[in-house]
Amino acid sequence: MIELLPYQQERALLIGLEHKGVSKWDLEDSLDELAELAESAGAIVVGTMKQCLDRPTAPFYIGKGKVEELAKRCAEENIGTIIFDDELTPAQSRNLEKVTTRKVIDRTQLILDIFAQRARSREGKLQIELAQLQYQLPRLTGMWEHLGRQSGGIGIRGDGESQLEVDRRRIQERISRLHRDLGEVRQHRSTQRDGRQRHHWPLASLVGYTNAGKSTLLNRLTGAHVSAADKLFETLDPTTRQLVLPNKQRVLLTDTVGFIKKLPHTLIESFKATLEEVHEADLLIHVVDLSHPLFREQMKAVDAVVQELDAHGKQTLVVFNKIDRVTDRDLVAAQLRETPGSVAISARDGEGMDSLVEELETQLAKWRKRVEYRIPAAEAALLAEIHRTGHVLELHYEEDVACLVAHVPPELHGKLLRFATLEKVT
Repeated sequence: MIELLPYQQERALLIGLEHKGVSKWDLEDSLDELAELAESAGAIVVGTMKQCLDRPTAPFYIGKGKVEELAKRCAEENIGTIIFDDELTPAQSRNLEKVTTRKVIDRTQLILDIFAQRARSREGKLQIELAQLQYQLPRLTGMWEHLGRQSGGIGIRGDGESQLEVDRRRIQERISRLHRDLGEVRQHRSTQRDGRQRHHWPLASLVGYTNAGKSTLLNRLTGAHVSAADKLFETLDPTTRQLVLPNKQRVLLTDTVGFIKKLPHTLIESFKATLEEVHEADLLIHVVDLSHPLFREQMKAVDAVVQELDAHGKQTLVVFNKIDRVTDRDLVAAQLRETPGSVAISARDGEGMDSLVEELETQLAKWRKRVEYRIPAAEAALLAEIHRTGHVLELHYEEDVACLVAHVPPELHGKLLRFATLEKVT
């Protein structure tokens, strides 16, 4: 008797291209991650195909002969979905679907699909919809190739409006509406931050590669109940909780969406309202899955997104997580030596949490100094750096001088000493 499944999972084939700037090993690692993403989206990965070319081809991304081989394999193995490891152009997607007669998606579409599955709040759904529409807009051509122009008639004299033009206009209108709605979300978040800043409590944002254990750490430190399943992009909506350290220092901890290599730019743009928490943070807590064989590459990917968010240079505490899964304890010791001020923990079982709390006290003690500065307007670069890496509490101008009260990292305070007029501990 055949067991009936609740739904038929898609059988997917992954495609990767080794070309200039992408080594064989980089491609293997990227395809392994793509397989994990595909499985997270609900697909069954039946295999991979790779090709080595000087550069992607304009018509198909891969070579024409490889496309024919791809079509044959899909027919023989009953493969319904083809997933490319890089973003395809609209023309490449259309050409590939014509030849293979299969659904063709790229890494960006796959990540957008996973985000759509995970979004729970209204804000998260708005951000995902915006990213999807921005991705779809340039790809509308070809969706309506089977339709001609609508015939004219009463009220519509002439050739009429093509379905493509109708859809393009509707999508653009919807994008404009989503931007307005997300603008309201951003304003609401700004109001919330203003309320928090009145207490002068430092804000620490948890950042890290997806599935590094940020939500588990937030739950461990604050008793929050954020979903922390072992899945990619399990947490999309930011959660902020108060933490009182043993020295009575209060800090606000915010969990943020996980990062990934090749994170679609449309997602970064759409999630700006959420990721502002990273930009506004006084301290970044970079959570690293030390048990992952590619943890160093993941750290670099996170640093790249932080830089794109214009949050680079902020005071950062590196937390090497999941040491309960690391059999080589020499690796743990080596990473702690290599990264001064870092700590190693297991957020799941609590190992190393005392060391983390002590380091948080040490790092945040630096933020208990409120300093008044008088900075000439000519020092615009310093003012910009204060806004980017510090925490401005008050600001007004007297002629050509900016008068401000701020928390700043010790390194920046060293640059600003000649402009300091008053310094006190809060």
